[in-house]
Amino acid sequence: MKVGPQAVPHVEVPRTFRILTLESSCDETAAAVVTDSLEVLGSVVASQNDLHGRFGGVVPEIASRAHVERILPVIDETLRAARMTLDEIDAVAVVHTPGLAGSLLVGLVAAKTLCVARKIPLIAIDHLQAHVYACRLAAGEDVFPCIGLIASGGHTNLYRCRTPLEFDLLGATIDDAAGEAFDKVASMLGLPYPGGPAIEKAAAEGDPRAYALPRALLNNKDRFDFSFSGLKTAVRYRLVGPGKPDFAQLKLSHRQVADLAASFQEAVVDCLVGKAFLCLRKTGLATLCVGGGVAANRRLRERLEAQAEMEGVRLHIAPPKLCTDNAVMGAIAVERFKVGQFAPLELDALPGVIR
Repeated sequence: MKVGPQAVPHVEVPRTFRILTLESSCDETAAAVVTDSLEVLGSVVASQNDLHGRFGGVVPEIASRAHVERILPVIDETLRAARMTLDEIDAVAVVHTPGLAGSLLVGLVAAKTLCVARKIPLIAIDHLQAHVYACRLAAGEDVFPCIGLIASGGHTNLYRCRTPLEFDLLGATIDDAAGEAFDKVASMLGLPYPGGPAIEKAAAEGDPRAYALPRALLNNKDRFDFSFSGLKTAVRYRLVGPGKPDFAQLKLSHRQVADLAASFQEAVVDCLVGKAFLCLRKTGLATLCVGGGVAANRRLRERLEAQAEMEGVRLHIAPPKLCTDNAVMGAIAVERFKVGQFAPLELDALPGVIR
């Protein structure tokens, strides 16, 4: 569904304005208030890690129910932090794609209700584009045009970002996302959820060359896509071998866990860095923006910084607090507000990535 300036009746755009942004695409319930000058007046994030940890991943039904319970308290707390009331909000922006269908719908219903009640416009947010915009917020200056790399629990995508409102999808994972692979490998190694921080901590004491693991598609210079399913399976075979699914009886030494974690992490980082810089070379762009939960990984940040310095690339990586899901990055809605790109109240949740 394309959301553009003709989607709703004309709305007069004031010189200064404040937007309430909502995020509920997966398992964080978040809200923020941002201004036309990208000032953040208030921000609240309610995590669900405690609800999903024992399952080793996000359970969609549990996530959506938790959003229902938390969305209104989070909005209320955000407004109080911003020292504002709904009467002072000029628009509501909400993530409508991509994400878990039930989770997205909770945010959408809340946003539409507020817009109808206060007679203010609705703005649609693409969650992945917002991750790239987090780099714009952190930089405090224009970062476009650029290549945008999103590495998270649900997505691993590469974009040509012409402007804050024009994104072309160049590549994506054909199976597991990088963050999903981190979670699954952490579970195999007996490490806690979420897997990203746990793998990173274990890898700090390991040898990244201890195990030879695959880097799928890395040497294919004609594709910008990723694949992490084979890497995950290779770790499994190192542990139990083909056709043996039971990890419960495994007795791994501290060294084995550390070395496998380090070798796995290095393989993921090789693929992310390799494909991102391939994109830069192929497109001729010289700016790379990186966001998403996996972008908080220290090894990935180190490798990106080293490669950027080597190739003369302008690098922007979202700060760790803006890598995981949050509503501050919903400030991308400011760009739509300025040009009058408002969404109709018929706006629907689109769980898949818009191509």
